[in-house]
Amino acid sequence: MFTIGDFARYGRVSPRMLRHYDAIGLLRPDRTDPATGYRFYGAAQLARLNRIIALKDLGFTLQQVGAVLDEQVGPEELRGMLRLRRAELAEAVAAATARLAQVEARLRSIESEGHMPADDVVIKTVPAVRVAELTGTAASYEPQDIGPVIGPLYENLFPLLEGAGIRPTGPGIARYEDAPQDSPEGEGGSSGGGGGAIVVHAGVTVSAPVGPVGDTGVQVVELPPFEAATIVHRGAMDDVLPTAQTLAHWLDAHGYRSTGYAREVTLECPPDRDEWVTELQEPVAKV
Repeated sequence: MFTIGDFARYGRVSPRMLRHYDAIGLLRPDRTDPATGYRFYGAAQLARLNRIIALKDLGFTLQQVGAVLDEQVGPEELRGMLRLRRAELAEAVAAATARLAQVEARLRSIESEGHMPADDVVIKTVPAVRVAELTGTAASYEPQDIGPVIGPLYENLFPLLEGAGIRPTGPGIARYEDAPQDSPEGEGGSSGGGGGAIVVHAGVTVSAPVGPVGDTGVQVVELPPFEAATIVHRGAMDDVLPTAQTLAHWLDAHGYRSTGYAREVTLECPPDRDEWVTELQEPVAKV
């Protein structure tokens, strides 16, 4: 038998915590001295203590922990519950990390206000180009909605093209448009002001015939030429906001208006996302 101090030391918890668990009936001592009130624990109780701490550290309330343990959940079922909770926490961490990256990008935009270089933007005619693309729908144009859609599209696109014997002949081209249910005018207009669903086209330049590529879901399309204001973004696309807003300031200052979503043309795409080079091509018209 162990005193409460020894048991706390072996369990890497505090005696005060053990007293609390005793008070709420979560972990009773093996024996309590009737004269002194001292608590004594057995080594076998470390197993229950380990379960309590593991469940609590994974976000379960003590009431939930008690319910789980009282149902006499077996080791395999408990491991399954912990794995599921671990996956949920990992997903939450990933979401928080992505949100933090967006906050940092927003801060960089704020810090760069008043320091927008005028020579970064070039007006040019983008020639017609043929692309093979997969299409999906994102809930909005916000990065946290676009990323989970466009990433898998590109992951699937290249193996499908390789299987069909089609080789890319130029850069990747991502383009966007409002989903059909969104109005093309007003607050949900074609320049992305409405925050509604977005059709995401993940494509790459090819020389294959226009039309569907077998039953792969890949479509080869001919994109027409257009007048664009272009700017080069260096770094991960999660950090594109300051570059996009530099472009917006330039358009406003030089009498242009946007007529649609910017294309994203991948110029360099090394494994390190922070070293990506992407040209934004915003369709424009003179005001």
